[in-house]
Amino acid sequence: MKKYKLRNGLTLIYEQKPSKSVAIEILAKVGSNHENSKVFGISHFIEHMFFEGTKKRKNSQEIANEIEKLGGDMNAYTTTDRTCYFIKILNKHFDIALDVMADMLQNSQFTKEMVEKERKVILKEIDMVNDQPRFFQWILFEKNIFSKNNAKNPTYGSRKSVSRITRQDIVNYFQKHYVPNNMVMIIVGNVKDVKNKIEKAFKDFQPKEVPTYKKVYELENKGKKVVVKRKLNNSYVVLGYKTPNRLSRESYVLDLIHGVLGRGQSGRIFNEIRNKRGLSYEVGINHETSLDFGFFAIYMNIDAKNIELAKNIILKEFEKLKKIDVKDINEAKTFIEGQFYMENEDNFHLADKLAYWELMKDADLVNEYLEKINKVNKKDIIQVVNKFLNKKYTLAVVQQP
Repeated sequence: MKKYKLRNGLTLIYEQKPSKSVAIEILAKVGSNHENSKVFGISHFIEHMFFEGTKKRKNSQEIANEIEKLGGDMNAYTTTDRTCYFIKILNKHFDIALDVMADMLQNSQFTKEMVEKERKVILKEIDMVNDQPRFFQWILFEKNIFSKNNAKNPTYGSRKSVSRITRQDIVNYFQKHYVPNNMVMIIVGNVKDVKNKIEKAFKDFQPKEVPTYKKVYELENKGKKVVVKRKLNNSYVVLGYKTPNRLSRESYVLDLIHGVLGRGQSGRIFNEIRNKRGLSYEVGINHETSLDFGFFAIYMNIDAKNIELAKNIILKEFEKLKKIDVKDINEAKTFIEGQFYMENEDNFHLADKLAYWELMKDADLVNEYLEKINKVNKKDIIQVVNKFLNKKYTLAVVQQP
């Protein structure tokens, strides 16, 4: 892996791989946690607007066709701490993909007509999430587990906030945060003269002072239950805890616990709830880690009458971790190792992982990940279980009547 700091402050990371495809990702260090209530959802709004037309490519169809007619793929996503744009395409079409990406980032028009059109699309996206309990359960959970951290708010904002964001709000926010010294570009594949090509594509992209972001650390779990009733055939449940951010040593311990409890069909939670008892179709674990927060949560669909039983099974499995043997620890480590290497064979997944770690601190940390996982021992697991995975959980339920 090679890392460059270009003259305008843009960080470039290049991972050469012998592959017929190349992944290009650009990460802007801005997400929903950087927003105030007036423009809640604006980071996600801007993500949408980047595909809506530039000086060179007049609309979303023209932008998408440049990549898709070559068999490539392009997309984007917004989180609490970042907004990422990516293109995956054959190596021989790298120059075209770079031109499209540079055009979107430097020449998006944000016309009033496109803002109003995309506002309607986002409002329908919000409706879709709220309509589907598999999505809404996470909105409900995060809203109730956090009280100070902005992670309590949906990344897309709310109907009210999205409805009042103006074109000028979008332009102002874009000009503040979308500057080269606040961005990282990652290239994974086999490209010649990559540094010079990137410098040429972004030669007019000028740095500016970036607004400061005050991190909010919120770790104490107090325990809470919230129930929303809807006409459903299933109830949807999330049981979880606030946990440390990504750079904490404890986050690696929680990754290993995930490898014990939540891996595929052999994880302990899946085995106890679905395999043995048939209580749920979908059951799994999500360990989310970011710059200033984390959470560890079990989710499932289940009949309302069985929620208490499932909750007790989960808490019992947490207690069992205190007596975990070396065999189970090692199996979790080999699971994580296998997932790590297989995911990284895909250029996009590796680019996204490098972008993530560079945002956390340094992309080189990706090479230390397995080493830190392999250092986790039984004592670490017991300490983390006692500290976090106890009876002070947040329980969010979208419940059938």
